[in-house]
Amino acid sequence: MNLAVDHAWVLPFLGLALLPLLRLPVTGFDAPWNALLPADAQSRVWTWLIKLMGVVAITGLVLGLAGLHREEYAVDRVGNGAHIVLLLDRSQSMDHSFAGRAPSGAEEAKSAAAERLLSEFVRERKNDRTGVAAYSTGPLFVLPLTDDREAVLAAVRALRLPALAQTHIGKGLLLALSYFAGQALTGSRIVLLVSDGAAVVDPDSEQKLRKLFKEHQIRLYWIFLRTLGSPGIFEIPEDPRDDNASVRPERYLHLFFESLGIPYKAYEAENPAALRQAIADIDRIESLPIHYQARIPRQDLTPLCYGAAGFALLLLIGVKLSEAESCEKA
Repeated sequence: MNLAVDHAWVLPFLGLALLPLLRLPVTGFDAPWNALLPADAQSRVWTWLIKLMGVVAITGLVLGLAGLHREEYAVDRVGNGAHIVLLLDRSQSMDHSFAGRAPSGAEEAKSAAAERLLSEFVRERKNDRTGVAAYSTGPLFVLPLTDDREAVLAAVRALRLPALAQTHIGKGLLLALSYFAGQALTGSRIVLLVSDGAAVVDPDSEQKLRKLFKEHQIRLYWIFLRTLGSPGIFEIPEDPRDDNASVRPERYLHLFFESLGIPYKAYEAENPAALRQAIADIDRIESLPIHYQARIPRQDLTPLCYGAAGFALLLLIGVKLSEAESCEKA
């Protein structure tokens, strides 16, 4: 254990812990000649226990005042999982139902369905390192890659908050890819994009994305939450004049992803059941061996120090009370 203190100037007072070894806190009795007293092993044991309790009491108080703690450290972990960045669309349309209107009755907003099912996904995958990013008019950093399940669940629950303005998916993707910068390549790297629409990716962002996707060796999954009656990402328009990125941005974003030359798979989900099936399929595919370092946070040990000191002091008080009671009877 890597132990440290916050206030090192208190440590010299640990020398006071030697005092109980020099003198007992109980009243002594004079005897004309100790050799006349019979050998009493039990008394000797109690004598050393009383001294030990005094040492523990003083040591615990001093270490507590010094702020004893265990420093943060890293541990190696191995399991089946992946490094995943959840990239979530926070445009206003995500707060509409799959029917394209404000949720009412039994209807569920797309954002609510995504939050509920992604939370299940996170809970079931125990060995993933997961980060969360979002985007609307601009990119939104939410949570870095971590193996802290509760932190990831809290970040996903942010989908319950009201959505923002429009969609700028290019900046959102660049933010998601930045999560892998400087990270050791020890398992699958995944960007899981969940959105109900798309926008044209500008040429500058497109060039950066092509470079970073290959450089970081990232696998891409897109769950497209299709609104009832809207064009799908796999459909080819009947009118060639409609076959362009301005009219069909979702289809052309899909074509752009296919042109990246990376492992990529797209899903269309027109209802919560289809969304659940898409997430289950990704869960089944992405369960490869993963090796990573988990950060164990600092642990405050002052409660343990004060607890040990308090317990020792209570025992010493009990000894003193027993001594006084014995003297009165005598």
